Amino acid sequence: MTRNFNVTVNGETYSVEVEEIKSEGSVAAPAVSRPAPVSKPAPKPAAPKAAAPKKAAPKPVAAGASTIDAPMPGTVLDIKVKEGDSVKEGQVVVILEAMKMENELMAPCDGVVASINVEKGASVNPGEVLVSIN
Repeated sequence: MTRNFNVTVNGETYSVEVEEIKSEGSVAAPAVSRPAPVSKPAPKPAAPKAAAPKKAAPKPVAAGASTIDAPMPGTVLDIKVKEGDSVKEGQVVVILEAMKMENELMAPCDGVVASINVEKGASVNPGEVLVSIN
């Protein structure tokens, strides 16, 4: 069964056709018909953004080393250790900002910081190795 709706968004009206599906676990995306394009003045080009910090080249992780991986996408706000530093289990090693929250990433074990694979200000993806500990 399909139903038609008129939806107004920011002053523009769209004709939307929605199909109802009764099967479990399956959801169909609504079909949207857009209004004919209206000539508008061209927007001014955006000011160039500052260059994003470059990622450090990934360093190899030693065999048997413990790693601290990014649990979610975010930005490295601070790195609390340096290569060669001794760390204790539970010690804060990296502070990662994700979804406007500061997340403290802690050492999973006692050891010595073998490598730091990110720089302060770098954007990281889930699963990316941030620090390795021997």
